[in-house]
Amino acid sequence: QVQLVESGGGLVQAGGSLRLSCAASGHIFSTYAMGWFRQAPGKEREFVAAISWSGSRTAYADSVKGRFTISRDNAKNTAKNTVYLQMNSLKPEDTAVYYCGAEEARPDIATLTTGDYWGQGTQVTVSS
Repeated sequence: QVQLVESGGGLVQAGGSLRLSCAASGHIFSTYAMGWFRQAPGKEREFVAAISWSGSRTAYADSVKGRFTISRDNAKNTAKNTVYLQMNSLKPEDTAVYYCGAEEARPDIATLTTGDYWGQGTQVTVSS
């Protein structure tokens, strides 16, 4: 069983930065792409960013390109992996609950669609 635990959310002023972390624990037998979705009040959950298992490929929503950076740290024994989302130049419209997800994929594919595992979410609030 894989568990995902997010951290790093909080309140920040517009133009500021936050770094989200997602720790994946549990034995991972296959390769998993990881990434982030977010959901603002009254809106549908939307894709933010994804990174391949190898870390060589990334994908971003147009709304965050150039401001957010996704990265990951894979433990050698695959028992624990961590994915990060560095968020710079934050805007009030970035306010949402951010969810970390993991999805089985080839090592060089950066994808997150339905997700095989999801975290509980962390709140990000950007004040104007």
